[in-house]
Amino acid sequence: MAASNELRTPLTQTTGSSFLKACFNGTNAFLGIGLLTVPYALASGGWLSLVFFFLIALICFYTALLLKRCMDVNPSIRSYLDIAELAYGKNGRILVMIIMNSELYLVAIGLLILEGDNLHKLFPKFMVEIGSFAIDGRRTFVIITALVIFPSMLLTDLSYLSYVSATGVFSCILILASTFCVGAFEGVGFHQTGALWNTSGIPVAISLYIVCFAGHPVIPSIYISMRDSYQFTKVLSCSFILTAITYLLIALFGYLMFGNAVESQITLSLPTRLIGSQIAIYTTLLIPVTRYALMMTPVAAAIESLLSENLKRWRPVKLLIRVTLLVTTTIIAFFFPYYENLMAIVGSIFVVLASFVLPCLCYLKISGLYRSWNFNSMMLVGIVVFAVVVGTLGTYSSIYELVK
Repeated sequence: MAASNELRTPLTQTTGSSFLKACFNGTNAFLGIGLLTVPYALASGGWLSLVFFFLIALICFYTALLLKRCMDVNPSIRSYLDIAELAYGKNGRILVMIIMNSELYLVAIGLLILEGDNLHKLFPKFMVEIGSFAIDGRRTFVIITALVIFPSMLLTDLSYLSYVSATGVFSCILILASTFCVGAFEGVGFHQTGALWNTSGIPVAISLYIVCFAGHPVIPSIYISMRDSYQFTKVLSCSFILTAITYLLIALFGYLMFGNAVESQITLSLPTRLIGSQIAIYTTLLIPVTRYALMMTPVAAAIESLLSENLKRWRPVKLLIRVTLLVTTTIIAFFFPYYENLMAIVGSIFVVLASFVLPCLCYLKISGLYRSWNFNSMMLVGIVVFAVVVGTLGTYSSIYELVK
């Protein structure tokens, strides 16, 4: 979700990354399509919900450091899966694999919904009619997006896409700058006051804030790639500060521009006639096309690992798995157009597990702190309890909104 973010795909790593490159990699890991939903999160919870935003950022920074400490115990650790296996054996590794791939699968669905929503924003009157059967524009665009993505799902070497995906930081900055220009120079203004507190919207707000910091599965690869690993804490600090500032600014801009009327994606609130709006929307449209195949590759690889050696090497089986993933995510996106609820569920279940619960539990086990009751162990248990509570409330609230 690490998801992902969402949408968080690590850069191709080479041994000996410089400080600046590691900072860029870290920022790219945490900046994702959470950028589009954070104004809606602020509108859901009100101004005081920003307290939870900063608290979540601090906790995620701390749990990222816990992963680094786990890796320091055993130099052979190369990934989040290795950390889980060191702590809890093969079962721990399998659990983390399921969590990570489930998050990626749901985020991929979100990408299709995102593309359909934004294309429908640009072409609101578009629809397809076949006799008496009609498909509205949003669903039609989901199908069209899947067809555009289809060729990339037939490729096994996606290295060229990884470099395009690495422009995620610049895409987010461009969306942020374009949104600001719409408010400051194109007549929308920053005149809304918003609400101070909205109790009913707090669970959704917290879940969407959590999605913003879902890059923990990428942390080990950044750490082991650094030329000077002793600077990792500084790298992590810079990445989190840049990420938090970017998210905070887009939240403030969106809420001050549109108040409680802000849409689940900030781009859906921007007037399409304005140049700044068009830049933001078209930049957003590039995200699903460039990242979908990268998101689904680990999921496909995990499924392939369950097959026999002969089937693993058979290209038609590989293609069938990838096409099946594309078809199933397209079907779900076609019938499930609730982007904000999907992202809230991703945050309250999968990111809570990967970025809050598991780093604490793994560190407790690996460090041996679980044997004693001191301040550090109490703090870790407190984080786990906080995560379970907000995750449960967020999941319940999201499902309740869907049923209602």
